[in-house]
Amino acid sequence: MTAGGAPRLVVLRALGLGDFLTGVPALRALADALPAHERLLLAPAFLSPLAALLGDVVHEVVDTEGRGAPPAALPAAAIGADVAVNLHGRGPQSHAALRAAEPRRLIAFACPAAGVSGPEWRAGEHEVARWCRLLSESGIPADPAALDLAPPGGTERHGATVLHPGAAAPARRWPVDRWAAVARAERTAGRDVLVSAGPGEEEAARSVAAAAALPPGAVRAGGDLEDLARLVAGAGRVACADTGVAHLATAFGVPSVVLFGPTPPAEWGPPPDRDRHRVLWTGRRGDPNGPAPDPGLLEIEPAAVSAELAAL
Repeated sequence: MTAGGAPRLVVLRALGLGDFLTGVPALRALADALPAHERLLLAPAFLSPLAALLGDVVHEVVDTEGRGAPPAALPAAAIGADVAVNLHGRGPQSHAALRAAEPRRLIAFACPAAGVSGPEWRAGEHEVARWCRLLSESGIPADPAALDLAPPGGTERHGATVLHPGAAAPARRWPVDRWAAVARAERTAGRDVLVSAGPGEEEAARSVAAAAALPPGAVRAGGDLEDLARLVAGAGRVACADTGVAHLATAFGVPSVVLFGPTPPAEWGPPPDRDRHRVLWTGRRGDPNGPAPDPGLLEIEPAAVSAELAAL
């Protein structure tokens, strides 16, 4: 219980942008099932602007970092919750952290090593469907299609093609010269091009813009997550790797082309029933966190990306 007497729900998903967005249907399902609960999301604070787009689905984002490894201990706000939900992983580390917080009820995948029973983890399951199934098999109906977000305030419909060459790991980074070739093709087709960059991705974005001879101001970098969300929401189309920007395009209904390398789109791609989103994948599997561009990703040529963009 909170100090005011309301029961408390804590949800652990202390991961990145794409992870947050693929967890949106599960978060909505929990809000529908537990409307009287104070709902806390244990996640990195930088995700707060996107959580705000969900209205009262999430009442507060409690800053929790787990992108390198599951947190060994959780913030004080997680202690003694009425319900705790592990949307972070299959255990045992994340399970142990939540159990140590002593919730009255823990919803999580089965993990004998952590002493937790629950639905069975399924390898190869789509990330959205996985967490919705955890809830549905725990008695909480969840709709995997509930992915959409309204654009953040201040979004302007600029209509340009947004290219995002960055990705968290080198394995998912398509070469700069290929992005530049796509940028040139878009310009030849009469479409404006903007190149986006998250923290640490600025050099790649500037290199794409320079190689494609894009006009000054074409690189959009240095803003926060809300700025990136506005840029994507206002775009005419988006092309990017398998990264968080792809999930932003899905959430805002912006036509997109997503390049997959080591991970199949059946696990992390946009919903296959939404034809405004296209995926390119050559069928190879590999290490999504590898130190060099994945061989399968390198099999994708600029002409294929440009053709899909033209078809949107």
